[in-house]
Formats: sequence, C-alpha cells, structure tokens
Amino acid sequence: MRLSARVDYALRASAELATAGSHPVTAVQLAEAQHIPPKFLENILGQLRRSGVIRSQRGPEGGYWLARPADKITLADIIRAIDGPLLGVRGERPEHLGYEGAARSLQEVWIALRASERGILEQVTLAHIAAGELPDFVQKLTENPEAWTSPAFS
Repeated sequence: MRLSARVDYALRASAELATAGSHPVTAVQLAEAQHIPPKFLENILGQLRRSGVIRSQRGPEGGYWLARPADKITLADIIRAIDGPLLGVRGERPEHLGYEGAARSLQEVWIALRASERGILEQVTLAHIAAGELPDFVQKLTENPEAWTSPAFS
C-alpha cells in the first residue's frame, strides 16, 4: 500500500485535532506541530471539511476541530476523504475488474488485499492514534520483527 503525502499530512493534522478536543486549532498551529507546509495543509483541511471529517470557523476565535468524536473517525475515513477508495487498480474498484486465463485469480487477490486493509484502517480511530494506544490486534502485528523491514529487491 502506498499512501500519498496528502494522506500522511491529513492523518497527522487530524491526530492533532483529536488531542485538541473541541477547541479550534488554526492551520498554522497544525502545520507547526506536525512540520507540514502551511499552504499544502490548507488545501487538505478544505478536503477534510468538505467530506465532513472536520469543521471550521473563520475569525480571531476560529480554526478547525473534528466534526465527530475522535473514536468515531477511522483512519479509513480520512484516507477516503483525501484519496478516495482504499484500493483501486488502474482507477477501477477491484470488484469491477475481470481477468482472463492465468491472471483470473488476481481479482480475488485485490479483493482480499482490500479486506485486509479495511480490517486495520476501519478499526483504528483517531482516538487510538491520539492516545498512542493501538488496538491489540494492530499492536500484535507490529511485534513481528519482519514487519519493520522491507524485502530486498534484486
């Protein structure tokens, strides 16, 4: 799985908002806290607002805050708000693909991959991230030393 910089920044800014509770946080504060380019972040915050993940208010008391409690916003919600569906193949949803011959099973691999991604991203919430307390099944996956290394490509 490859996450864009936009998604990475959206997740980091959203985690900051989760720790702020209902207090508005400015884009500048979010950018400084997470070392995100401010102009880039403004666009991302606009996408999150339009998708209903966050709310905003202009003015001296303005800023951004989560539209729902942090335990009701999953990482999948944020990824979808920024980049669309969790898994696509050449811009298509895997259930809409059809392969022939020896490649026929690829569609099932893509469906299984999406289910695996959902199994994590739809269960981990901003509350988990902000508290630094991941669900046990996610924490267990990180305990495997091989999870921390990239396979060698030759």
